[in-house]
Amino acid sequence: MKNSMTIGIPRALLFYTYYPFWHGFFTGLGINVVLSDATTKKTMTEGASLVVSETCLPIKVYVGHILNLLNKGVKKIFVPSVQSIAPKIYNCSKIRGLPDIVRNVIKEDFEIVEATYDKSEKHKGLYDFLKEISAGFGISDINKIKAAARNGQKVSNNFRLMTRMGVPYLKALKLALDNKVVMPVEQKKYPINVAVIAHGYNMYDEQVSMRILDKLESMNVGTKIAEQLSEEQMKEGISSINSKLYWANELEITGAAAHYIQDSTVDGLIAINAFGCGPDSLMIERISRFAKEKSKPFLNLSIDEQTGEAGFITRIEAFTDMLIRKKQKQMNHKFDNQLNSEYQIISAEIIAGLKDNL
Repeated sequence: MKNSMTIGIPRALLFYTYYPFWHGFFTGLGINVVLSDATTKKTMTEGASLVVSETCLPIKVYVGHILNLLNKGVKKIFVPSVQSIAPKIYNCSKIRGLPDIVRNVIKEDFEIVEATYDKSEKHKGLYDFLKEISAGFGISDINKIKAAARNGQKVSNNFRLMTRMGVPYLKALKLALDNKVVMPVEQKKYPINVAVIAHGYNMYDEQVSMRILDKLESMNVGTKIAEQLSEEQMKEGISSINSKLYWANELEITGAAAHYIQDSTVDGLIAINAFGCGPDSLMIERISRFAKEKSKPFLNLSIDEQTGEAGFITRIEAFTDMLIRKKQKQMNHKFDNQLNSEYQIISAEIIAGLKDNL
């Protein structure tokens, strides 16, 4: 297969949100897609070695994935600049400037397939974005581009339908890429349920998140995530804390967290954010205050390439143990109140009976 019709996609950052669409789109154009390998410690270390130490972990991981693709012999790599997803709703500066970052830190000879998506500017919408991508492969037929976009949307819709219904991320992704849709069987009941709040690249990258969802499952803890909510529910969450949407990825953090803080079936929240991320620090502070106001237990886990798994697990275990004790205490209190209420009713009936016999 000609390398000119092959595209490399880093398994990092926006991959976890948009890959189902990208896969359907590129394959719809007849372009072979090559993914970088799953993140390892080596990926982090190699990426971190090329950027300044203050750079956030997701960017270090992204650079490491570019290097991985180059090692695979891929010479054409998709590095989009997603500026805004709606008028005045922006991504962070690092995601907006990804092509420039990659160009400046990696000096090897390869082609960046660069395109800009910016809903805050005219002529920077979806089809302009897709035409810009396609031009890098000599494709200009708008009907072919639109057909590929429909294919991408179909894959994306199937993926989102399954994650919304509770199918695990990796399983839903594999099924969607195979053009299959499977609905989950009856949901398992758990002693406690925790909402895990994080960007996709901090939650579904198993090296970065240290498989937090699997670890919670092994502890018999149910999990709820942003993907199980509709956009309307997350927007309502943001409105409920008297805030407005500003960041492109704020729905999955502020919106989802605010919704789950008010959900009586959720016993607590765990947030995962990258150390040094400015937008995340603002969002986490806001939802932390809201959780405190609503008396909802909240644990924030800040991660970087030095984060140790032992300490990470210890904090999660301590948090879930606390949630279990709290729930047991609430159930005991409810049971005591119920017994007390029933005792009062029986006592009243006995007293009434005695009076009748006098």
